[in-house]
Parts: sequence; structure tokens; C-alpha cells
Amino acid sequence: MVTPVLLDFKPKSDFMNIAVERGFYYQCSHPQELDQRLFDGPLTGYIGFDCTAPSFHIGNLVQIMRLYWLQQTGHQPIALIGGATTKVGDPSGKDKSRTIMPQEQVDKNKASLKQTFHRFIDFDASENAALMVDNDDWMRDVKYIDFLREIGSKFSVNRLLSLETARERLQREQELSFIEFNYTLLQSYDFLKLRELYNCVLQMGGSDQWGNVISGVDLCRRMGFDDTFALTCPLITTSDGKKMGKTESGAIWLNADLLSPYDYWQYWRNVQDTDTARFLRLFTAVPLDEIARIETLEGAEMNDGKILLANEATAMLHGRDAADEAASAAAGVFGEQHFSEGAPQTEVTLDALKSGIRLQDFMLDVGLLPSKKEGRRLMDGNAIKVNDQPVSQYDRVLGESDLQDDTIKITKGRKQHHFIRVVN
Repeated sequence: MVTPVLLDFKPKSDFMNIAVERGFYYQCSHPQELDQRLFDGPLTGYIGFDCTAPSFHIGNLVQIMRLYWLQQTGHQPIALIGGATTKVGDPSGKDKSRTIMPQEQVDKNKASLKQTFHRFIDFDASENAALMVDNDDWMRDVKYIDFLREIGSKFSVNRLLSLETARERLQREQELSFIEFNYTLLQSYDFLKLRELYNCVLQMGGSDQWGNVISGVDLCRRMGFDDTFALTCPLITTSDGKKMGKTESGAIWLNADLLSPYDYWQYWRNVQDTDTARFLRLFTAVPLDEIARIETLEGAEMNDGKILLANEATAMLHGRDAADEAASAAAGVFGEQHFSEGAPQTEVTLDALKSGIRLQDFMLDVGLLPSKKEGRRLMDGNAIKVNDQPVSQYDRVLGESDLQDDTIKITKGRKQHHFIRVVN
């Protein structure tokens, strides 16, 4: 776990205070100057998001929350969609080159990702309305020679090779393609264009982006914009060192069509005790004094903090009704009821059940298993249950005898539940 860096001065601005107190602060190019600029009045800041998948996952959520707090403290956030940079691929944190994505997939991903921002930042606010822009708008017509003369001449190859991404690839004798080598120039050019077009003076990103972010500040200042700043946050991991958003069953997606609000709620409900208060600071707007109280809880009492985390994180993304429904469904799953309306379910006829339903085939169909091989592995570890009883037979068939109040409960691990419900 990366420990947030503490400033050696007391911030005056609300945003900088929140960044430090909630764990968003890691590194800043000119911290006291930025704090004063934030204190003096509203400014515009941005974070860039490439379209590498059809949905964000919670590893991206810490950056979206920074835009949220930037707006909540009176400033204007810009969500920059990387319609152009996605086609190049950011090498940061990668051991090998990304597969070049076709334009059709970039456009499809872009359209899907845009919807998430509306859950967290207000694009219709009267004073500091958020903006969403696409760097393909200014990159698509850039002429290569002109770009090299105007922008490339401001960069030293020696310095680019010293950046962490390039240095680590070269030290490990792993390929760094020329197209990836240009990514820092493109991201820096984004900052310059946003400064010119929208008077944007702050670029934010993760700590692994520091080289790219500070290069943007350097370019802007070389071009006469001395009022630009870089601010990064730590990369968020769980207390056991795992990368945020990665689980044994896959990524924790933000799109409801890839991960239901119920499963999203369950993820937060089942975080480790030692992560609860930290995640409340990072991923919710719960007041800090309430989080401090929760931090003192121990044992079973910490479940109240986890439920608060699950409720508030789910409400921010999917809305309060979805959070309440997920909480009610979870109470049904873990209480005495065998079935709850909010939990994932599949309806079948009694005749279909009498004919028999192969358990592994069913779990594949509803997305509980990625493969039968994984199903067998889980069964060997008693991680698949029917009506809370472990399944050890690979060819297990569900039948009428498995019904309990017209319902069959299927469980994968401790967190994922699915119900088969008989209907006429």
C-alpha cells in the first residue's frame, strides 16, 4: 500500500485539504503555488481517460472522485476522453505493448464510458459546470512534420528515456515501440491545448503518470503558460497488496450491464476491516468525523462501517434506490430467507426442472463461471454450493428435490449468489 505524502505546510484551500485528508495527495509540481491558486478562486483542472475498455472499473474510480471533489470545492472539472491517445496506447505500468485497437472499438468504448461521468460530476451546474472533451478533436488533423517542429522540438530524448516507463522497459530488455514512445508528447500536447482552449491550469493523474503529467507542465511553461500545475495521487491497493479493482472473478466494473448493482454492493460490503475507513474516505462523501468514528470500531461492529461503505459507494454510482435494493437483497441472502427480489435470479418452469438442469452449464449461462475447468476447480475447494451445501460432483444436476419454497440458491465463494425460481 502506498502511503499518501504529507505536505510540510497547512493548506489554505478546501480542495488541497480534502486531497490530503482523504488520501488523494501524492506528488505536486508546485504545491504551495497550487494551494494559493486554489484558495484565490475557481480554476479549471482535468484528468484524461483512455477508452481501452467498454467500462471503467473501480481502479479508475479514484480519479473520477478527484473530479467530483474538484467540483464540490468550487472549481471546474474537465473529463478528457482519449479518443486519439487510445489509438496509441499508454505504456505506463505495462510490461508489453498494448494491442492496437480498431477505430470502431474505440468509438464504441468512448460512447459507453461517457455515461459514467454523469453520475459523479454535474455538467449543468450554473457556475462551475463540468466539461467533457475528446482529444481526437484536435489530434485528428495534426500534421506530423508540424507537430515535430512545434512540439517535438521541446522534448529531450534523453529525458524521455529517463522516465520510469521507458527506463523499466529498457532495463528489462522489453520492447518499447516508437508509437508508445510518443505517448508522453501527446499527453503533454493535451494539456497545452486545454490551457489554450479552456484556461485549464491543473492536470491530475495517478502516481504512475507522474512523468507524463510533469512533462505537460514543462511543455506549457515552455510555451509561455507559467500558471500550470501537476498533481498525482497514490495508486490504490488493498491492505493485502492486491491491485484495486481486481478480484478472482475479474474486474469490478462500473457499468451495470457488466456488473449488477447488487454485486457491486457486495464487493464493498466484503472489503477487509483494515480497508473500510480508507475506502470510505476515497470512494464516498461520508463526512470525515463519521469515518473517524467508524475507524474505532472492532470485530463485528465493523460490519456497520462496511454496510455504510457499500450503501454510499453504490448510491454514488447507481443511485440511492439501487443501493437500498441491493442492501435489502443482501439482508435476504444472509438472513433466514431463501430468496430476495433484489438478488440475481433466473426463472424456470417446473417441467424444465423436472427434466434436470446441469449445474455447471447453468452457471456458465448466467455468468457465474468463465469455464467448466474453473467450475471443477471451485468444486474441489468446496466453493460452489447449492442451498448452502457444498457441491463435489462435477456432473451435478439440479432437480425438483432441490427446491426450497420454489427456489434454489446457488453460491459461488462467499460473495456471489444466484437464485433459480420456479414459475408457472
